[in-house]
Amino acid sequence: MLSNEVPEHPCVSPVSNQVFERRLIEKYIAENGADPMNGQPLSEEQLIDIKVSHPIRPKAPSSTSIPAILKALQDEWDAVMLHSFTLRQQLQTTRQELSHALYQHDAACRVIARLTKEVTAAREALATLKPQAGLVVAQAVASQPHVTVSAGEPMEVSEQVGMIPEIIQKLQDKATVLTTERKKRGKTVPEELVRTEDLSKYRQVATHAGLHSASVPGILSLDLCPSDTNKVLTGGADKNVVVFDKKEEQIIATLKGHTKKVTSVIYHPSQSVVFSASPDSTIRVWSVTGGNCVQVVRAHEASVTGLSLHATGDYLLSSSEDQYWAFSDIQTGRVLTKVTDEAAGCALTCAQFHPDGLIFGTGTADSQIKIWDLKERTNVANFPGHIGPVTSIAFSENGYYLATGAQDSSVKLWDLRKLKNFKTITLDNNYEVKSLVFDQSGTYLAVGGTDIRVYICKQWSEVLNFTEHTGVVTGVAFGEHAQFLTSTGMDRSLKFYSL
Repeated sequence: MLSNEVPEHPCVSPVSNQVFERRLIEKYIAENGADPMNGQPLSEEQLIDIKVSHPIRPKAPSSTSIPAILKALQDEWDAVMLHSFTLRQQLQTTRQELSHALYQHDAACRVIARLTKEVTAAREALATLKPQAGLVVAQAVASQPHVTVSAGEPMEVSEQVGMIPEIIQKLQDKATVLTTERKKRGKTVPEELVRTEDLSKYRQVATHAGLHSASVPGILSLDLCPSDTNKVLTGGADKNVVVFDKKEEQIIATLKGHTKKVTSVIYHPSQSVVFSASPDSTIRVWSVTGGNCVQVVRAHEASVTGLSLHATGDYLLSSSEDQYWAFSDIQTGRVLTKVTDEAAGCALTCAQFHPDGLIFGTGTADSQIKIWDLKERTNVANFPGHIGPVTSIAFSENGYYLATGAQDSSVKLWDLRKLKNFKTITLDNNYEVKSLVFDQSGTYLAVGGTDIRVYICKQWSEVLNFTEHTGVVTGVAFGEHAQFLTSTGMDRSLKFYSL
């Protein structure tokens, strides 16, 4: 009231009921001791404060004119523009910093990828070189006899490498034990063996497609561990050998070292060791627990086409396109004997030991099945009849039957006692037979190729047919007592079938 302005700290006088600025009224009372409106006595204690929200001070009288307002607006606008310009500058700087950081990150990722690739390549090279380094001496010894023998006498090479009497005696002793056990079993079928009516109800229960590389599709070979059929061994077109656990559904080991596809694999019955063969002309012995190659057997000079483990678990039989079959010691990597049929002069396509281990069969590119005596290293029988290269042979556990398949869409059964073909299973036209296998009791025969078929022996009637694979089936195998069936194919999948 005294200054004609809105008070900052308003208070009211009870004498005149007027509102004053406290600062000014206190000054007036100190000088006059009375209310400025009616002159009545007034003291500071009588003043009553008024509670108000913080008042907005009005503009100074100088800001009430239009030019002054325009000037104020101009100043505000200039300040906003200046602030906007500063923000834009900061944004540009941040963008540049971010771009630089992203470029550095990308460059770092490229360097890491290149280094990882180099490390992987170095590891593979090391895995390949380690076993080879240990073989130098053995290879040198094994190759010595070649110098002294003329080219026309390949049979003599084997004589000098070492089919010594001790080894022949070892083979004979094992065969005697196995034959005695077979005679003791007689024709009785194990009680645990799955019956035909149950086998016929088998369906696909699992499929796994991630074992081998997708860029080079195809699993080419299959085997199960005889002492634990949950362990599955596969060889792929991607040059890798893979050990897979059926129960855990996971890969135990991926074994790298071959320079070409892996066409044959075998799981050792009692050791944590597997074998593989390839068109790179080598046979490799791998440790599953170590995940590395422990031996390279160089028995051939061309593609290795067949592989079979002797019942002793100490020797390997191999066949090759170089027309030779070889018998090698898996411990030393030495070739003990290497034989060819000079009269035939034909590439071998597969090889398989008889369950007793004293004779074995080989298939040839000109449709012949040859039976050989291992001790004498001589060809004792020939089974003609197929058309086209022989693709697979399998001996039954009963010791009498031999099943063979070739590129003529048929499976032939031979009786080794009478040396004759007693049954031919004719399949559909253009059916490709890739794999033949009897179960451990010799009761069932599985055929893999265009599809999967299971036959009951003696009646030779079909009890199962699976067509789940989208590519050619390359391997079939029975679980223990035929509790399950497994297969691999060119569609890169491993499949299991059971009830």
